[in-house]
Amino acid sequence: MTGKHSADSDPAEVLFERRGRLGVVTLNRPRAVNALTAGMAAAMLEQLTLWADDDDVAAVLVRGAGDRGLCAGGDIVAIYRDMIDGGDATADFWAEEYQLNLLISEYPKPYIAFMDGLVLGGGVGISAHGSVRIVTERTRMGMPETTIGFVPDVGGTLLLSRSPGETGTHAALTGAHLSGSDALFLGLADHFVPSADLADLAAALETEAPDTAVARFLGEPPRSALAAQQEWIDACYSCDDAEEIVRRLRDFGGEAAETAGTIEAKSPTAVKVALASLRRVRGLSLEEALEQEYRVGLRFLAGPDFREGIRAQVVDKDREPHWQPATLAEVSADDVDSYFAPLGDRELKLAKERDNV
Repeated sequence: MTGKHSADSDPAEVLFERRGRLGVVTLNRPRAVNALTAGMAAAMLEQLTLWADDDDVAAVLVRGAGDRGLCAGGDIVAIYRDMIDGGDATADFWAEEYQLNLLISEYPKPYIAFMDGLVLGGGVGISAHGSVRIVTERTRMGMPETTIGFVPDVGGTLLLSRSPGETGTHAALTGAHLSGSDALFLGLADHFVPSADLADLAAALETEAPDTAVARFLGEPPRSALAAQQEWIDACYSCDDAEEIVRRLRDFGGEAAETAGTIEAKSPTAVKVALASLRRVRGLSLEEALEQEYRVGLRFLAGPDFREGIRAQVVDKDREPHWQPATLAEVSADDVDSYFAPLGDRELKLAKERDNV
């Protein structure tokens, strides 16, 4: 059964069907590694809302078309064009996407995510807030936003703030790609299933309860490399000052020192605001975290680094961004605080928006 699609969504970009008692969402932009568009987010929000009240749907599965990944994140080329044009499309997209993330986190039925292949940025938002999160030996997950002059969003700051020790801080500031085992260690996933078994698992979910079906296909994940690094990660990241973190990493030596260079290559503003976001989000609900991320995100839309980061990485592909300011020392505490200031009439009020869905 094909579900309704938003009027502004290309129906081919996201597919909905019911197989037995399973509602299946397939992100269907395989050439773009299923990068999420505004239309796709709107369509998913609409269909998931309908299925939540449909007694014939017992559980929902989200997966990606093709063999490269679930979702490589938001469509950052579209975001770049919107910034160049001075439009509001990105702000509107995020408002709807964050509603979708919140709905997934509160979904009244099992929400199963096949986190196979690439799962980046917005792909984390549509999977890691679910209740049955499955990774494989092919999983490459991450929140790589500091590389493009932005910060983790889609609730990613809250998820990473809850990871063991300072491992989430490390993942956020470096933008490192994480294995399926790392995702399990960080608390971003629940189960490891070999990728070759996903098709059979999907078929089993049509008639079986998720817990029963998943248990039959569980595999033994390799040891997390991130878990093995936790000692030096905790020692180096356990402060609230990005420059001090870099100094500690360099002093520690070895792979920690290499990480210092990685962080220094990112947008200095993004690094400092990401660190502040992780510290400020502690104790917040997901709803509050998303509202905070929206404030921060709109400030980055108005600044130079997000546009420059996308240009360097995706548009011109010269991999030589010119950050403004260029160093961590030039980003003041007042600069960082300004990203969290209230938006006034532009505040994202998720509770109100959700009531209107």
